[in-house]
Amino acid sequence: MRFGPASPAETLGAYLAHAVATPKGTLRKGTRVDEAVRAALVETGLASLTVARLEPGDVHEDEAARRLAAAIAGPNVRLEAPATGRCNLYAETAGLFALDPDRIHVINRVDPALTVATRPPLRGVEAGRMVATVKVIPFAVDGALLAEAIRVAGAEPVLSVEPYRPLRVAVVSTLLPSLKDKVVDKTLAVMAERLRPAGARIGDDIRVPHDERAVAEALAWTRERADLTIVFGASAVVDEDDVIPAAIREAGGAVVHLGMPVDPGNLLILGELGGKPVLGAPGCARSPRENGFDWVLERLLAGRPVTADDIVRMGVGGLLMDIVSRPAPRSGDALKENPDRPFVSAVVLAAGRSTRFGAGNKLLADVRGEPMVRHAVRAATGSAAGEVIVVTGHQAEAVEAALADMPDVRFVRNPDYAEGQSTSLKAALGAVSPASEAAVVLLGDMPLVDAPLVDRVIAAYRPAEGSLIVVPTHDGRRGNPVLWSRRFFQDLAAVDGDRGGRDLLKRYAEAIAEVDGGAAAGFDVDEVGGLGGEAGD
Repeated sequence: MRFGPASPAETLGAYLAHAVATPKGTLRKGTRVDEAVRAALVETGLASLTVARLEPGDVHEDEAARRLAAAIAGPNVRLEAPATGRCNLYAETAGLFALDPDRIHVINRVDPALTVATRPPLRGVEAGRMVATVKVIPFAVDGALLAEAIRVAGAEPVLSVEPYRPLRVAVVSTLLPSLKDKVVDKTLAVMAERLRPAGARIGDDIRVPHDERAVAEALAWTRERADLTIVFGASAVVDEDDVIPAAIREAGGAVVHLGMPVDPGNLLILGELGGKPVLGAPGCARSPRENGFDWVLERLLAGRPVTADDIVRMGVGGLLMDIVSRPAPRSGDALKENPDRPFVSAVVLAAGRSTRFGAGNKLLADVRGEPMVRHAVRAATGSAAGEVIVVTGHQAEAVEAALADMPDVRFVRNPDYAEGQSTSLKAALGAVSPASEAAVVLLGDMPLVDAPLVDRVIAAYRPAEGSLIVVPTHDGRRGNPVLWSRRFFQDLAAVDGDRGGRDLLKRYAEAIAEVDGGAAAGFDVDEVGGLGGEAGD
């Protein structure tokens, strides 16, 4: 392919090296010049422009991309029609994406003009997901180079999708007094959702004491009934003689590998019983978020055996996003949690400008004979909270004066209150005592919230059970005040504008516990008698 200057009249059959603006619109880079395009170029009045001309043996970028994509595509992979030198490849069915990385590397070394990019290998994909893309960088490529890349691809498919199988799965859950039924129920719901893309289903839900013999009997019972058995332990595995690995051996099976170099997911157990896989799930698998358990499960659902060596090799790339709701997140905040007597701060947000209320400061409006904000602060000071922080901003002196006689209140001023409620929340979290492991956030314009409601919210905070965010509800709607574990303080501090924590509630749905808040949980005042306020505001 040769690049060079040409007058508009001399461009027929060439390709535009750059986009060109014409009276009839912009002609894109790479456009092939036919009679109509040449006429448009002549109308521009340009004396010269840069074009590319194909030489004998060159293959146009679209055709080259299509040929190379067809050469690497295997079973259950379809090609999209090429455009602008790109041909995308998609999964035709849900399954495990498999490829030969070595051949991809060699293809990409043939010439910089030819590139192949793929998703990570041996990961699950849904039908319709793009799994790879072939991009030819110039407008054309030497046919000999293309032939060499296709030769490297070889006769065997370079990439394919191994379809999932509709397996029958048994789930064995071990129980201890500290493990609530709702935690097991939620775990089963998360597991069912993990299996759904594969068409697999939970055939047996077995709950037994956290005892080696009981687990072994459950495994022996599922041996002929299930294609795959998953065990969720009520307590984390400590060593190879712990309850779950010992039960696998007692049932007549073998522990293939204990642990994995993927985090979250370290405490996974891979076992075998009667020629069928048994998985001891790590605690993080109770969360729907990606962890090492998914990497093994996806392979098994596609019928691909998993060996100890396979698991060892997962360490490269095995540092995943942390699951903040797991028992011991990397931040170490869990180490500060006291399961018996948690220290919880109460935060009252009282910095807003009351723009929807009309004239005057809403927080100073008379409600039952005193300024509205006093009701929220009284609910905080009368609760089990270990400290009370009030954030002021708009008319800070007046708001603080209205609360001057209230005991055990610490004021924090937010100079950026006009930028939204998130700035007040950020100011409050920065002032929370280092000893505090959670904060319950009250809004100054919710005068019906009282100390008993705040105490119900605090009482529902149980980090050992995964209840790290507590939200009161009324008539199916979430309200306020909302309690947040310290584990979420960094995320809350990153929120901008006036959105509060709404987006975080969606992101960390598995960490939420709900309590009955009554009508008070949903009542705030924009106008006297008005209703409003969404959870997390």
